[in-house]
Amino acid sequence: MRTPNPTDLNWLLDDLIDRLPGALYAVVHSTDGLVLGRSSSMSREDAEHFGAMSATLYGLARSAGARFDGGGVRQAVIELDRAVLFVTAAGSHACLALQAGDDAKLGMVAYEMNMTVQRVGNMLATTARQQTPR
Repeated sequence: MRTPNPTDLNWLLDDLIDRLPGALYAVVHSTDGLVLGRSSSMSREDAEHFGAMSATLYGLARSAGARFDGGGVRQAVIELDRAVLFVTAAGSHACLALQAGDDAKLGMVAYEMNMTVQRVGNMLATTARQQTPR
């Protein structure tokens, strides 16, 4: 495990990936997809792509919760043939996203992601970005 630096979330994601058998990649991103940190198992390009996809998934879940009175998003999960994608709310305007292989214990992944968010959620939070007028 790397030494923690409060301004560097990568150590946190590497620790999460190292502790979870079957976990492959993780990113922290703003709700609009800006990558704030990534596990060292991902290239920057893949992290940006993963952040954009998981922000879209989070946005879809947020819209469904608002439209159908389901409340806020806790976690969104997509099961694929050989992988599972998790997106967890991680503080104000931030998400923790993780991809695990199909051999991962899904309950343990969800639990560890939520525990990570609870322990360091204040480090993960971000402010909403303002759009500049054109």
